Amino acid sequence: MLMLGNLFKESGVTERLSDTAQNALCNIVTIFLGVTVGATAMGENFLKPQTLYIIGLGLIAFAFSTFGGLLIGRIMCALTKGKINPLIGSAGVSAVPMAARVSNQEGQKADPGNFLLMHAMGPNVAGVIGSAVAAGTLLALFG
Repeated sequence: MLMLGNLFKESGVTERLSDTAQNALCNIVTIFLGVTVGATAMGENFLKPQTLYIIGLGLIAFAFSTFGGLLIGRIMCALTKGKINPLIGSAGVSAVPMAARVSNQEGQKADPGNFLLMHAMGPNVAGVIGSAVAAGTLLALFG
């Protein structure tokens, strides 16, 4: 399912489906998810200072992940004498598939001959797997 949206977008044949999947369908799913989570959340459990700490830690982790990915991408680019595009590193953030798409779009702005999407999906999915492993480890240690 993750690649279905990319298939719609990149094929160029299913423009209406691609537009619906990117906009209306995404918004509908987000609303349903928000309503479902909101209906099952208890206010006294959610409205605590700890919630703000968790959100803050998430933002810091996101920033470090993006910065670290770009830094490693630049190092890999330097070591391979320019064979690896450093934008690939920014796709390591586990925001599938948007981080890979942003890397691809930024690469094509600089050079229209860049096609980074499939190369960026590798670190993108690896970021998801790494997040799951880290979450499982934390749950095992502190759960």
